[in-house]
Amino acid sequence: MKAVEIAEPGGPEVLRVVERDIPRLGASDVLIRVSAAGVNRPDLLQREGKYPPPSGVTDIPGLEVSGVVVSVGSDVAWPRVGDSVMALVPGGGYAEYCAAPAGSCLRIPAGYSSIDAAAVPETFFTVWANVFESARLQPDETFLVHGGSSGIGTAAVQMVKALGGRPFATARGPRKCAAVEALGALRCIDSTTHDFVKEMKDLTEGRGVDVILDMLGGDCTQRNLQALAFEGRLVQIATLLGTRAEVNMGMIMQKRLTLTGSTLRSRPDFEKARIARAVADRVVPHMESGAIRPVIHMTFPLEAAGKAHTQLEEGNAVGKIVLIVG
Repeated sequence: MKAVEIAEPGGPEVLRVVERDIPRLGASDVLIRVSAAGVNRPDLLQREGKYPPPSGVTDIPGLEVSGVVVSVGSDVAWPRVGDSVMALVPGGGYAEYCAAPAGSCLRIPAGYSSIDAAAVPETFFTVWANVFESARLQPDETFLVHGGSSGIGTAAVQMVKALGGRPFATARGPRKCAAVEALGALRCIDSTTHDFVKEMKDLTEGRGVDVILDMLGGDCTQRNLQALAFEGRLVQIATLLGTRAEVNMGMIMQKRLTLTGSTLRSRPDFEKARIARAVADRVVPHMESGAIRPVIHMTFPLEAAGKAHTQLEEGNAVGKIVLIVG
C-alpha cells in the first residue's frame, strides 16, 4: 500500500510517500480502506520527534480516518466487511489501509461525506472525554475554550451548545472570532487585543467561567485560574506555551478549583471504546440533525501531506485539515 512515513525528525519536508505492507490485524481489529484522514497537531509533534507513537504502534502518522471495512479480526461482531466507518486510531492514518480497534469505530452520520467523517474522531472524542466526562460540564454552565478556531475549538463550541452549555472562546484576530461566533459561541474574545480574564468576568457578571478547556499551558495557566468561577474546572489537553507553570495554590484552595488533564492516544482500547459509545449515543444524533458539523478548512491529497502540515503550522486554519486518500 501507499503510505506517508517520517524519514527523520524535522519539518514538513521529511514526510515522504513510500510503499508499506498492508497492516496485519489482531483479533479485535478491523482493516479499513482509507478514504480520508484527519491532520492534527499531535501529527506535527510526532514528525518533529516530540511525540513518539506508543509501544507496538506503527510509525506512520495519522490518528483518525474514514473509509470502508475490508477485513475483520476473529473476535469482531461489528463493524462488518463493507461497512463505512470513521475511526480513532493510535497511528497509521496516512495510508491507503489502516488497522483500527473495532471498538473505536463509529458509523458515519447520515449526510456526512468521508471528508467530514475523517475530521470527527480525534477532536470529538477528545472534547467529550475532557469536557463532559472529566470536567462534568452541566447544562447552563459556562464554558471557555482557548483556540476556538482550531479543530478542537470548533468541535467544542458546537458540542457545548448542542448539549445545553453556554460556550465562549478565544481566538486570534477578528476573522477567526467571527467564524467561531457563527458556530454558536456567545462571545469569542480576540486574544490579540483583549484580556480574556477581564472579559469573562464581565460576561458572567463577575462570577467567572465554570469550565475551561486549555491547549496553551505555560503562563496562561494562572490566568485561567483567575478566570474560573467558584468550584470551576480547568482541563489541560496540550501545552503549546510550555509544560511548566507557576500557580497560586491559595487561589485553588479558596475557590475550590479542580485542575486536571489527559491525553487520548495512550489510553487503552477499552477506554476509547467507551468514549466511542458515548459519542455515538450523545453526539451523533446532533450531527445527524445538523446541529453539529465538523468545519473543514482545506483538503490535500495524501501525497501532499507536507503541505497540509505547513498549512496547519501557519496558524491560519479555521477548523480541520484533511488528507484525501482514496
